[in-house]
Amino acid sequence: MNAITHAVQKIEGGQAALARELNISPQAVSQWVKGHRPVPARLALRIEELTGITRFELRPDVFGPTPTVSHASSAEAAA
Repeated sequence: MNAITHAVQKIEGGQAALARELNISPQAVSQWVKGHRPVPARLALRIEELTGITRFELRPDVFGPTPTVSHASSAEAAA
């Protein structure tokens, strides 16, 4: 399952509801789900806010891979 499909499943009302939240057409969301078009980077942050599916998952070509936090970094930040 791709990231946008997962995001759509997290929204009650599916593709139409996500389209309403983003103020776009349901057809646009359908094209993303079918893989005909990528999720626009400008909408990835809003989708992340709505669903918890990260911008890194939605558009790794734009935002890069999902960042990882090493244990050393966490320990240093806490100190």
